[in-house]
Amino acid sequence: MAAIQIKRIYQPADKSDGKRILVDRLWPRGVKKESAQLDEWMKAIAPSEALRKWFHQDNDRTKWDEFKAKYLLELKENPAVDELLDMISKNEKVTLLYAAHDEQHNHARILLQFIDELLKSG
Repeated sequence: MAAIQIKRIYQPADKSDGKRILVDRLWPRGVKKESAQLDEWMKAIAPSEALRKWFHQDNDRTKWDEFKAKYLLELKENPAVDELLDMISKNEKVTLLYAAHDEQHNHARILLQFIDELLKSG
């Protein structure tokens, strides 16, 4: 089984990252495409535009649990999850990249947990 991790895109790329997949809907500010060293950009795996705007509109972290529940519902219906699982199955190491400043409250952390649970359940 592949090792999967998350990492801010602003951190330098490393050989140990394996396949680098950006999982944000929007391109990260201040990052040049050539320096990002991406293998894939999966916009479709990110939260919907409406959910992203709702969560970020007032920076209210008390919405975290509700955001997480809503994003998990989106993931359960998202065909991009199968595409991501296929990429993971073909690589020893996968790094999911995100731009959020908050390393604890971001969609990539939810996505990682969701994918881990899918892989464990078979």
